[in-house]
Amino acid sequence: MYQSKLDLIQTEIGIKLVKDNFERNLAQALNLVRVSAPLFVTEDSGLNDNLNGYERPVKFDVLETGRMAEVVQSLAKWKRMALAQYKFTAGTGLYTDMNAIRRDEVCDATHSLYVDQWDWEKIIDNTERNLNFLEVTIQSIYTSILETAKQIEEYFPELKSDLPKDIICISSQELEDMYPESTSAEREYIIAQKYGAVFITGIGGALKSGKKHDNRAPDYDDWDLNGDLIVYYKSLDKAIELSSMGIRVDRESLLTQLEVQNAMERMRLPYHQALLNGQLPLTIGGGIGQSRLCMILLQKVHIGEVQNSIWPDQLIKECNDRNIFLL
Repeated sequence: MYQSKLDLIQTEIGIKLVKDNFERNLAQALNLVRVSAPLFVTEDSGLNDNLNGYERPVKFDVLETGRMAEVVQSLAKWKRMALAQYKFTAGTGLYTDMNAIRRDEVCDATHSLYVDQWDWEKIIDNTERNLNFLEVTIQSIYTSILETAKQIEEYFPELKSDLPKDIICISSQELEDMYPESTSAEREYIIAQKYGAVFITGIGGALKSGKKHDNRAPDYDDWDLNGDLIVYYKSLDKAIELSSMGIRVDRESLLTQLEVQNAMERMRLPYHQALLNGQLPLTIGGGIGQSRLCMILLQKVHIGEVQNSIWPDQLIKECNDRNIFLL
């Protein structure tokens, strides 16, 4: 029978400690300033993240304007416009608390209808649009995670982290070459279990097999310069994605990816026009799951132990049977 190492009050204290310490560590590592962010954007702005392309955003009509608004699915595009509007300079950036509703999510131990993550974005120059800069950045993020784990252990000595000291970087094509008979999810599990923490690069475009490692929207990450941070979590025997990030599209990669995705109609949208006209800076950015990080660092076995959400009746019953308390 499962027994949490923290009681309910300790859990709530732990959640606050993880969030406060990690965002401070992240801001220092990447030179970021916290800003406020929208919960929703207008449907016709082109600012909402399309994620994998099939998720349906939550929509509602705005009484005073008659326009449709959408609850954000992530802030990948909004952040880039905010950097320009706030007049950030190269080498500096922003982070924010992003809250979203993923209505099409299938709920399980690591997936919820409610999403909370740290969204961050930083201005770079053209010489930094390369794989080496991407990998240096993920190293900084992973170091911030390890520092947070150490800080949590100092407060709760019973929570000894088993995250490895180092993270390895590997391309999705290298993974396919190594395990050609496996699915993308199976490859992620194999490599994460082997190394403990991995950053898989090159997600969105077709591999040599003609298949994609995973889907990505064509208008925020450059598919050649992005990646997912995945850790192996022994308590669930799962590979868990903590972050999706990347160097963002420039004019050339935007046009190429829109054409590949048969989404050229998006060029008419305000965000895309601003990018095509050189009104947006070159950036790198991503999202880091708050509840997933809390779950791992507080050694929980269900994301519902560190966040409030709505769960299917069967899942609630299974958790009750296993002594898992959902907030």
